[in-house]
Amino acid sequence: MPTVTVYHYPACSTCKKALRWLDAHGVEHERVHIVESPPTAAVLREVLETSGLPVAKLFNTSGVSYREGGFKDRLPGMSEADALAALAADGKLIKRPLVIGTGSEPEGPAKLALVGFREADYAARLG
Repeated sequence: MPTVTVYHYPACSTCKKALRWLDAHGVEHERVHIVESPPTAAVLREVLETSGLPVAKLFNTSGVSYREGGFKDRLPGMSEADALAALAADGKLIKRPLVIGTGSEPEGPAKLALVGFREADYAARLG
């Protein structure tokens, strides 16, 4: 059985869809308010390693923090460490929901990192 932590924002419609999916599929999970308790830079680095995504994909590009912080212009010149530090300092910058933990794989549990909500990805990794 997969074990996951879901970093979410309660007012986010995408987060609500993801949480409903997890509940409907019986996936045990711990909910963490992403703004009140954002993941650390170390956790975010692990998300990058596990997911294979570039750091830019962790940013919530439609959010106020992204726009007001000028990240569209700043991000291309930022080091990965600086980008992860910015994300860890402001949970509103992080694309959500962010699901981490162990997935349900035929050969046994594997590390899991899902950014955002795509039902097909959740079904493949948590089904």
